[in-house]
Amino acid sequence: MDNFQYVTMQGDTFDMLALDVYNDEAKASLIIQANPQYADVLIFDAGVVLTIPLITAQAAITLPPWMR
Repeated sequence: MDNFQYVTMQGDTFDMLALDVYNDEAKASLIIQANPQYADVLIFDAGVVLTIPLITAQAAITLPPWMR
């Protein structure tokens, strides 16, 4: 799985980022798992560097329908 770095803006949340990146706020757990040191943060300050895992199209195809 590939990743990219994201620098937070004031007010960002894991679910907002998941909605922006994956079009699914329920996938916030993927971002939390990639950044366990920030798992207890609800609302980010500006300037925090997060690792955002990218989901490939192939990975999405192998998921059961209820998880796509």
